[in-house]
Amino acid sequence: MATLDIQPKLMIGEGWDDFALLDSGNGRKLERYGKYRFIRPEAQALWSPNIPEWPADAEFVPGSDEDGGGRWQYNGPVPRDGWELGRGDVRFQASCTPFRHLGFFPDMAPVWDWMGEQLGDKTDASTLNLFGYTGVGTLSLSQYGPVTHVDASKKSVAQARVNAELSGMADRPVRWIVDDAAKFAAREVRRTKRYDGIILDPPKFGRGPDGEVWRLEENLPNLIADCAQLLDADSRFLFLTVYAVRMSSLAIAGLLAEALRHLNGTIEHGDLSIREEGPHGRLLPTAIFARWRI
Repeated sequence: MATLDIQPKLMIGEGWDDFALLDSGNGRKLERYGKYRFIRPEAQALWSPNIPEWPADAEFVPGSDEDGGGRWQYNGPVPRDGWELGRGDVRFQASCTPFRHLGFFPDMAPVWDWMGEQLGDKTDASTLNLFGYTGVGTLSLSQYGPVTHVDASKKSVAQARVNAELSGMADRPVRWIVDDAAKFAAREVRRTKRYDGIILDPPKFGRGPDGEVWRLEENLPNLIADCAQLLDADSRFLFLTVYAVRMSSLAIAGLLAEALRHLNGTIEHGDLSIREEGPHGRLLPTAIFARWRI
């Protein structure tokens, strides 16, 4: 039976050549993506900034209510059709999206590394990436074997294919699937499929390609239950991240403990964070996570 480690853990993302968290505070953060600097809202940056002035090429100004969109204000020559970035062997397109992010999630970098550590030197591992977005995590996993990438957005999956081309990985064994994640997982259970690892990065609210409504608190338990049936004693991991909800990591760890009670291993939970660049090195929390590993 999987053992729940009740002591919370930290996963800390560090900057790299094409990304850095430069400063944060007063409900905002200053980041560098390649040669461009951006200011974005960040509710968890409750402290004061270290840098008095934030020169930036663009800033995302949120809407008037909590979930109410917003817009980019440009101060510099940011390419509107995107620009290329990379991390390790993976190349990908960054762009200023209407959803305040830049086309990928840099705080997921330590998660990509952790999954690689769980798979070790395997070259035939079969992994599933639900809510896979633009495929940076999928391409990182593809060095270990075939990956099934699922996202409800046709545009996101198309961008993931572009990123595979940019990375020289178009011939990797990846299935690019536009589908509702919950429906896909349920079908895989009926097909008696199994995976060596599963990653889920679900939104708080979303819609599938046929208008299916996703609400995290309502739909996550059934999805995790299905994912648990896609793992067996030879599988290596399940990793779940949750953003923008008033929920403890203990809650989602308890959900995993219930669903994975038929397997051995350890369930861990805690905060995902990014370290600021510079001498202060403050940690900015971005999400909560729960993970199962052998």
